[in-house]
Amino acid sequence: MKIITRSVAIKNLKKHVKKSLRDLAKEHGITTYETGKQNKGWKGLVLERLAGLQTNISKAPNGLSWELKSVSFVYDKDNKLKPKETMAITMINPKELKKDDFFHSHCWAKLKSIIFCAVAWHGKNANEAELIKVASLDFAEDDDLIREIKGDYDFIRNKLIKNGFNSLTGKDGKWIQARTKGPGHGSTSRAFYARKELVKKIFEIAS
Repeated sequence: MKIITRSVAIKNLKKHVKKSLRDLAKEHGITTYETGKQNKGWKGLVLERLAGLQTNISKAPNGLSWELKSVSFVYDKDNKLKPKETMAITMINPKELKKDDFFHSHCWAKLKSIIFCAVAWHGKNANEAELIKVASLDFAEDDDLIREIKGDYDFIRNKLIKNGFNSLTGKDGKWIQARTKGPGHGSTSRAFYARKELVKKIFEIAS
């Protein structure tokens, strides 16, 4: 089995920037709309193949952990690209959040392992999409942006310790937020999300 490291995956993906994911799906034998129904995960499957992962192998080997995240981008009124929505990072385990500081947290482990793929959004159920840009959060741990994300994490963590799990809301945090995740408005589970501003910042830095 060929081992695909994170740097190799990023290099592979960048070769396909500005190309049609629908055309690439056909090349790789991935169904999109051919059956009359949308295969909701087709874009993610295409990106995995472009990164170098083979069929049925969606994760890198132990010690080479990385994850692909597809982020939809739209054009604003000034014809500039911006993220369409926030991006889920990881579910929150209250016990782990209380115990772990930022640089030992699951949140940081996830963030630094993600390969961000910006994909053009052409409307709901659109059968066209292009890979616009590939980015990652490759900064030193004393970088200003990382320090500010750490500040958000520390605030959310301290709020949990002082006021309990139910006190966490999506209003907290400049770059990341802890908000409910799950079906229905009565969901009690929560996850860390990257705000649209953070997703935009990551891609700007990668420019």
